[in-house]
Amino acid sequence: MKINRQSQLHYRIQHIIFVFLLLACIGFAGWLSNEYNMRSDWTEGNRHSLSKGTLKLLEQLPFEITLRSYQADNPALTKAITEILNRYKTKKNNFTFKLINPDIFVDQAKADNIKRYGQTIIEYNGQREHIEKISEEAITNALIRLQRGDKPKLFFLSQHGERSLHDASPHGYSLLVKQLTDKGFEASEINLITDTLTTHNSVLIISSITQSLLQTEQQKILQFIENGGTLLWLQDPSPDASQLSIAKKLNLHFIDGIVIDNNQEVNAMLKLSHPAIIPILEYHRHPITNTMQYFTLFTTATAISANNNSTDSNWISTDLLITSSSSWSETNSLQKTVEYNEVQDLIGPLSIGIAQQRQIEIATKTEKQKASQRIVVIGDSDFISNQNLGQGANLSFILNTFNWLTTNNRLITIAAKNAPDTQLNLSSPTAAIIGLVFLFFIPLAFFISGVAIWFKRHKK
Repeated sequence: MKINRQSQLHYRIQHIIFVFLLLACIGFAGWLSNEYNMRSDWTEGNRHSLSKGTLKLLEQLPFEITLRSYQADNPALTKAITEILNRYKTKKNNFTFKLINPDIFVDQAKADNIKRYGQTIIEYNGQREHIEKISEEAITNALIRLQRGDKPKLFFLSQHGERSLHDASPHGYSLLVKQLTDKGFEASEINLITDTLTTHNSVLIISSITQSLLQTEQQKILQFIENGGTLLWLQDPSPDASQLSIAKKLNLHFIDGIVIDNNQEVNAMLKLSHPAIIPILEYHRHPITNTMQYFTLFTTATAISANNNSTDSNWISTDLLITSSSSWSETNSLQKTVEYNEVQDLIGPLSIGIAQQRQIEIATKTEKQKASQRIVVIGDSDFISNQNLGQGANLSFILNTFNWLTTNNRLITIAAKNAPDTQLNLSSPTAAIIGLVFLFFIPLAFFISGVAIWFKRHKK
């Protein structure tokens, strides 16, 4: 190509236009980044985004949310906290927050009863919650408690050998109580001999008893049900004879034996050590289980049947937890060989969880009003113990159950956000191969290619 003055002029004009367009693109990109905030989370489990449950909760909160977090002057900490709180702000326009140094704003810190760094006040609809740390779980749980207003009261029947709410051992319920408290419930034990049982905004929980109910206690429970009380009954195999009157009141029958599922493939997949550990992989359609996506595990459970054909029953029963067709109710001792006996045992599928509902009339001071009474009966009390609460979706299931029983249906889909597996577990041979590839073969390949290129250029 022949270069002359005209071609040089065209080249310079093209160069000037290119530089101008490049600067214009950079400026336009800067303006876009300043005007519009776009964020994408590609991490496993969306660890840097709000969970679906939190997003649904924010949609249910119409009023302004105000958050004041008292933190020390630490740029790195301030950046991390701001990043978390901005997740809420971008999803809810009337969410505001302030980071306050309690050493400077002493009077305001005293007014909010701040004792140490990290404490945070959340206000919503004239109510406030006090949390100790900034995290999605802590903030969302506080918002759930603020939305509830009047906290539902959970009364766990005591004095009959039941599991203790304060027991931190593997068989206790202390972890469950913590989760319930975080979600806005009040959990306490009740002694029916001395305490009064109320039906207003409360749930009675009967967990497997080892000592018989007194006649007066049976009458109180039956009257509680008759008056429209809400009940959660967790019953292990072989219920006590003193509980049969309650089962009759609910038109329920506990099937003899322990539910067994000897499906070798499922047991191997879930790494189950005993056929009496029952996995529930599918759920019947119900507000409690509609959002359940993972399996739940139950240990030494009993099967339950509802007498829906009874003429004097006005209960609407739904089987929540259905075992597989390979399960059965084993009536022999588990110390012997576990084997289905066609004569003695009942073949599956079997129900180990039933939800019941009926319409009743409640007398008020002025008139009678119709209300919905809700009861859930589960043939196992061990699945929410400290050692089993974290198995599968056990926690989500019991939280959904309590939310349904207390008519907080909108909160049923809001469950704890589980952290994804952040560990890379490799076998020894695989780890050795990866180490050799990255520490030896790849550097060697670069060295050989460099030598080859040098020789090629040297020959020229």
